[in-house]
Order: sequence, then structure tokens, then C-alpha cells
Amino acid sequence: MPTPIDLAARSAGPVHAAVTDLGDRRVVHVTFDDDAQPLSSASSCVIVLAADTARREGLPLVVEWSSTGSDIREGVPALHAWGQVAAALCRCSGVVPMLAVVDGPAVSGPALLLGVMDLVVMTERSYAFVNGPVMVEEFTGVSIEIDELGSAANLARHAGVPALVTGDRDGALAMVEQLLAYLPDHVDHEPERWPCDDPPDRPCPEAGELIPATSTGSYDVRAVAGAIVDEGSLLEVKARWAANVVTAFATIDGRPVGIVANQPMALAGTLDIPASQKAARFVALCDAFNLPIVTLVDTPGFYPGKDLEWRGMIRHGAQLVFAYARATVPRICVILRKSYGGAYIVMDSKTMGNDVCLAWPWAELAVMGAGQAAAILQRRATPEERAAFEADYTERLLNPYVAAERGLVDAVIDPADTRAEIAAALATLESKREQLVPRKIGNTPL
Repeated sequence: MPTPIDLAARSAGPVHAAVTDLGDRRVVHVTFDDDAQPLSSASSCVIVLAADTARREGLPLVVEWSSTGSDIREGVPALHAWGQVAAALCRCSGVVPMLAVVDGPAVSGPALLLGVMDLVVMTERSYAFVNGPVMVEEFTGVSIEIDELGSAANLARHAGVPALVTGDRDGALAMVEQLLAYLPDHVDHEPERWPCDDPPDRPCPEAGELIPATSTGSYDVRAVAGAIVDEGSLLEVKARWAANVVTAFATIDGRPVGIVANQPMALAGTLDIPASQKAARFVALCDAFNLPIVTLVDTPGFYPGKDLEWRGMIRHGAQLVFAYARATVPRICVILRKSYGGAYIVMDSKTMGNDVCLAWPWAELAVMGAGQAAAILQRRATPEERAAFEADYTERLLNPYVAAERGLVDAVIDPADTRAEIAAALATLESKREQLVPRKIGNTPL
């Protein structure tokens, strides 16, 4: 095992950095002393050095945050140094994987930096917030406890900050090792292929058998994904937040992939603001680090409501559009059941540029469902006329063959063949490379 290399070894303070091994991966590892300390300018410089070393050497950056924020007593120099940390981490973004472990407080500036990291693992005793209970009460008059404001459980459910929550620091580092197994060291590398004894052409009839007979019945899409991917390889991230969309890492024929799937068990699989943000961020992560994206589609559309529209459904829904449209990694879409309207476009349709689009025989691709179409087009019709309209609409339009005739679906497949078809597509697309449009930067709809 290579000897760890300490960085800024003579720097006094609670922050330490080294190039070392985490499991079987070489990483740049930043740790804080057990007792949470404010970030002084000297401590911040150690983190900047670590980030710059990770970027220069092409190694993942793992930071164990435990800080109460910038050192108030030091003043502006500490604040300036924190800004240098933020800039250094942003330089690493999309170049090397950045993973954070929080096993204590991450308050003020360090809390914001969690949002810059690619993946965050929090322990159950940790907490994070930008403004603490004292500031909240001073400005709003509302008294609130630390756990209610920023516990790992609440951040996982309501804010989507941690990808995973675990019991203690050792468990968190084990989770980081597991996450790194799906990721390369550097943007110029591809993820290492896993050893696999699960045949790529294994039939998976259980995937189709999970779909209810009625188009409105619910099921757990994670079970469908689990039947398709290599046995035991599915690792869901941000499971507690925006449960109507599932984001997970997995392998298929040993190849690491990212899974994005609508979840009919939550909000019927509709897309709302948190789901759009969650999926868009995950798609961007996969695209940054060369993971093919497999999208499993079963959604009736965007969740309706004045509140969502006023909170920016247009802007946030566009984030998912933007993430898929600019992704250059291999992209495979499988329409499991419903794919309606704008959500059909957003969930990596052929129009958005996916490489392979597959559909199951009972898939419904249309502007909207039969009942919705009847409500608009047959408002003044009798119940019998509406029923006849819905039956005709369903027979003529709610099937995958209309889209297949126009090249918008590449193949209508038996669900049992889904794993084999995806594995074959991944093998074919292994050498895919896209010429990026010359431009400074795309203006992401944040």
C-alpha cells in the first residue's frame, strides 16, 4: 500500500489533508479534528491546497466537514480564505469527484459548500444550516431547535442535501467508498468495470410482471430497476427527497450506470419542482463523470397547481430539459407505461437526443391520457359519447407503435428482454464520443 503523503503538514490548526488510500482508491482526504472549530485563514488554506492537488493530480476529493463557520475573531482574513475554498472547490467541479462526509456541524459557509460537492454523506448526529437558531429567532422571532432546523434526517427529507445518511463516521466513509466504486478518478477517465457473473442476456420477466393491469395502479419502480441491473448493484441516492423520482447508481454487465426513474408510488410519478431538480442534478453528475444514463419512464406529466407554477415550475422543469439535452454520455430510455405531454419530452425522449429509446408493448405515448383528452375535447358530450371517444382514443393513440412508426421509439420489446437490450446498447455505445458546440458556457436555467 502506498505511503500517505501529508499536505501542509506543518500548518497549525484543526484541518489536515493528505493524499492517501480510502479502501482501494487513492484520494485526497481532508479531515477536521474531532471538536468542531471555526475556519481560520490557515485552515482554509489547507483545504484550498487539497482541492488544487486533487484537481492537478486527477484524484477524487473527500472532505470530512466539521466546522462552525469562519472564525469571527479573525475577521475579514478568515472570510476571505473561506471564499478561496469556495473558488477552489468550484474549480474542481466536473473535473474530479468531490464527496463530503459530515459527522458534526457544518454551519454557515461550510454548509453552503456542501451544495458544491457532488455527493454528501451525513451521519445521524450531524447537522448543517446557513443561519442557526440564534439568527433565526433574532430575525423571525421563531424559536427553533438545532435538530429541527438542520438535522441530517430533515435535510435528507426536505432539502435533498445528503445523498445518504448513516449511523456514524465509519459507516459514512464506507458509503463514500461504495459511491466511489461507480465513479472514475477524473473527467478524462471512465468508471472501472465491475467483475460480474450476472449474464448480460439474463431474461427479466419479473420486471414486466410488476406493472399493474390498470394504468393507474402503483408499483415500486426500484423493483423494476433491480430486476434489470446486475444483482445487488443498485444504490439509490437521495431516496428521502422528492420520492416521485428515483436516482440510483448501478451496473449492467459490470458497467457502472446512472438510473433515473419515475416512481408511481409517490405523486403517481408526476414531476414537480424537487423531482426536476433532483433528476437534473443527477443527470449532470453522470454526464460529468462518464456514466451512461438509463431512464425508466412512467409519468402522467407535471404535477398541476398554482403553488408550483408560482414557485417556478417553468424554470425548474427546464433544468431537467437542459441537463438531458446537453448530456453527451450514452443515454438509453425505456418507457415502462405512461409517457404523456411535456413530461414525455423531458424524460429523455428521442427528441431530446437519447441514443436508444425502447418501449414495452403496453406503453402509452400521447399528449395526455384518454380521460384528460375527453374532458377537453368532449366537454359537452353525453357520457356514452365520452366513453366511445375514450375507447377510440385509447385504441388509436395510446400505444407505442405510432411513435415507433415515426422513429421516436427504436423498438417495442418484451419486458423480459429489457436487460439484454440495454446491455447490448451499452456495449454498442461504449465508444460514443460527441463533438461539443464551441461556446463559453451554457446558461443553465437555475
